[in-house]
Amino acid sequence: MDNSIKWPDGKRCAVMFTFDVDGDTTWENGNKGLPNGDRYLRSLSVGRYGPNRCVDRIMAKLEEYGVRATFFVPGLTAERYPDLIRRIDAQGHEIGHHGYAHERFAGRSTEEQIEIIEKSQNIFRKLIGKEITGFRTPSGDWAVETPKLLYERGFRYSSSMRGDDRPYRTVIDGEPTDFIEIPTKWELDDYVAMAYNMYPAEPCGQDRISCYRNVEDNFLREFEGHYRYGLAISFMGHPQVLGSPGRIRILDHLLRNITARNDVWVATGSEIADWYRKQYPIGKEAE
Repeated sequence: MDNSIKWPDGKRCAVMFTFDVDGDTTWENGNKGLPNGDRYLRSLSVGRYGPNRCVDRIMAKLEEYGVRATFFVPGLTAERYPDLIRRIDAQGHEIGHHGYAHERFAGRSTEEQIEIIEKSQNIFRKLIGKEITGFRTPSGDWAVETPKLLYERGFRYSSSMRGDDRPYRTVIDGEPTDFIEIPTKWELDDYVAMAYNMYPAEPCGQDRISCYRNVEDNFLREFEGHYRYGLAISFMGHPQVLGSPGRIRILDHLLRNITARNDVWVATGSEIADWYRKQYPIGKEAE
């Protein structure tokens, strides 16, 4: 199967490195359903480890290989770590919208979704002086109307869905739009493989942290497949997971292998979305 997408400068495939800077929002959400959950300081410290230590470690590794990435950040995390958000932006990386408190959009009313979208957008506008144009839905799902609400508010792309391995135009009200989806996959998510899940432990009573070498091998095999077919791959990392002293080697090996190839386009979400939108106008999408 040969892919019909033509990447910039004759590149063979596109690679997008993304990092969800959730901070302690996901742990707070999990603790709410537990007795005395607000006192579970150990779990909160796991989330805080990401912004406090791991994001800078990841950015140093990205700088080493000359790569700009996209960091999806909940508005609440941005409020708690404003200097970090400014630092990410100052180093040339892209900031993406990731809800306010990492809340699910599925099941929320239109008004609630708008409030979340605009609240976080205002936070980023004040912090870095510009509006966010990329979105990743927190907790893996959104409501049917979410893409329309985002598109109406100036968002240009999402990296939330799973149904393809190429960018595509999101259909809103039955019509293809300029709102581009850049899909990612569970098998490209470090959290799925290497985050210990306490709510409940999965599988029950067992450690679910995968062998680092196997995770790296999985990631590289997926890259090789996307490279072979000329597709777009979006790696989904979480600083509290991938940014530890041991796991950062997985990122190092990915960056080393991928940037060593001159025919690979490593880009931010906005760059990939803008390219696809311009290269394939509505009605002339890649097949």
